Amino acid sequence: MGYDYALVHLFWTVPPATLLTIVVYPFLTRVDAAKLCFIVTVAVVATIPWDSYLIRTNIWNYPPDAVLGYSLFDIPAEELFFFVIQTYLTAQLYILLNKPVLHAQYLNAPWAVPAGIRRAKIAGQVFLAAAIVYGCHLISGSAKGTYLGLILAWAAPFALLTWSITAHFILALPWTSTLLPIVAPTVYLWVVDELALGRGTWAIQSGTKLGVRLFGHLEIEEAVFFLVTNMLVVFGLAAFDKAVAVVDAHPDVFAEPSDTLSMSLIKARFWPSKHYDMRRITAIRQAASRLAKKSRSFSLASSAFPGRLRIDMTLLYSYCRLADDLVDDAADNAVASDWIEKLQKHLDLSYAEVNKTKPSSQKESMSSREYADSTFPSSALETLRHLPVHLIPKRPFDDLLQGFVMDMDFDQAAGQFPITNVADLELYASSVASTVGLMCLELVFHHCIPGFPTHLYDTDARAETDATKLGLPRNKVTSTGVVLQRHSTKGATTRNQLRVAACRMGLALQYVNIARDIAVDARIGRVYLPTTWLQEAGLTHQDVLRSPRSDGVMQVRKRLLDLAFDLYDESRAVMVEIPPAARAPMIVAVESYMEIGRVLRDGAAAAKAPQEAERGVHGGGRATVPKGRRIWVAWSTLIMS
Repeated sequence: MGYDYALVHLFWTVPPATLLTIVVYPFLTRVDAAKLCFIVTVAVVATIPWDSYLIRTNIWNYPPDAVLGYSLFDIPAEELFFFVIQTYLTAQLYILLNKPVLHAQYLNAPWAVPAGIRRAKIAGQVFLAAAIVYGCHLISGSAKGTYLGLILAWAAPFALLTWSITAHFILALPWTSTLLPIVAPTVYLWVVDELALGRGTWAIQSGTKLGVRLFGHLEIEEAVFFLVTNMLVVFGLAAFDKAVAVVDAHPDVFAEPSDTLSMSLIKARFWPSKHYDMRRITAIRQAASRLAKKSRSFSLASSAFPGRLRIDMTLLYSYCRLADDLVDDAADNAVASDWIEKLQKHLDLSYAEVNKTKPSSQKESMSSREYADSTFPSSALETLRHLPVHLIPKRPFDDLLQGFVMDMDFDQAAGQFPITNVADLELYASSVASTVGLMCLELVFHHCIPGFPTHLYDTDARAETDATKLGLPRNKVTSTGVVLQRHSTKGATTRNQLRVAACRMGLALQYVNIARDIAVDARIGRVYLPTTWLQEAGLTHQDVLRSPRSDGVMQVRKRLLDLAFDLYDESRAVMVEIPPAARAPMIVAVESYMEIGRVLRDGAAAAKAPQEAERGVHGGGRATVPKGRRIWVAWSTLIMS
């Protein structure tokens, strides 16, 4: 009886596993937990017969004074724990590195698979088949190749199977999602194994190994073992994620989302890829790309949303970004106004189709798809086609477009600045930000409240009164004061409170956006600070345009940030009423944006200078908070939520 093997775990495997658990825990979902249990179970069950054979045939042995003495099928308890802890380590790292990845965008129908990926899949199949043959050859040949042969003959068939059914998906994923979770734990375990072999904690029978060492005491067989087993873990997890992605990307085919852990996951595993909806997948792909480029904060927060909600949130963001780009990139106001009219027309047609209403004229008899095809650039078509209008009321979209109209009222040459007072500021912010908050909330209600119907709204007098008391613009009352028919009064009241809070929080976030973008907006002749505030500070619009970082402007900015945080404080407590599945991600999204406000308000040096390359849903370039700080805000918020 000895403690050497147990000490290896105590000092080398348990600490990193504990650290990974602490880091990953706030991001874990039901699907992640199921995935973890699945892969650990498969790994242990598949390895026990093989390892037991190695020990019984004396290919592999443990000195009696290095192990505790407890065993199962002659396998020491410490070795059984190694099966679990290695799989757990690799799986946790895989889960962590895949959190930022929206897997649905990497699905491909057979005809859409890039030629390079097709060739790589075939090459992998040939290599793994050759590994099986070579393993069998080693087993039947010289005794010195027995251990390596048994490794290859045991692991390569599993690898070939998972590779054959998942290779296109694996190869499409970023290398940080697949290669890194294989290589990192493999190299770490090589070091651990080298130390253990050097101490004599375990040993390979001399007559069954090739005698080649990778470095130090690390035998080539051990190096191959850790590499192939970590490959098996990652391949298995990727196969699971592919099934999840298929289910979440095809709500019309699979009624239950992946987070319900229904039989749909098994069905998806065998559903032919030729049936994939590549138009929807393309829309998801384009939306994810826009999100990653344009909004680091929301991109980080979105990774914590359940699968289908995350997809719809991303599609919604893509539409808002697309609409903003069409208007902002227009050559002049006339072109911008034309794009707004076209966007409005497309919305009218889309909602007419959802609500099954008749067109008001012969011109409107065309479908929304036909109208989009004939009006918008090809890069916009999939985003327009897959906007989830069946889940969101039309009013917030209409108000968002009105916010774009307000932007066109700026005319530096004519001295025209439409934000004259706080009421104008509130109206503008409610149009471009509160609307987005409401739309996100409606998606949350649909995906997180069982049986939640769509488009069954009426105006509730109490909600209207509450909205008025909170100071919302009158034209926003209908958007915030909608209740659900055929639902309990208590539930409807809670949802109305959340809608009102979403409007207030939207104002807060937009005020932060305005505060951080003063200099960038000044470059394009826009000043969103209220004229009355500027006058009280002894400033004019020209002062802001000339010196957007002057002390006077900074004082007005501080006033705007103070108002933003007052609105934030009023609304933040209500967010605990958000359905649990979406509560933490929504709070992360809010806190990530407000962290920029904290940096600006406190004068922290951590904020980067505004960057023209990264722009919000509406407005100019954004100052950003360093990535490490954003991750810390997200992690700590998830822990607290």
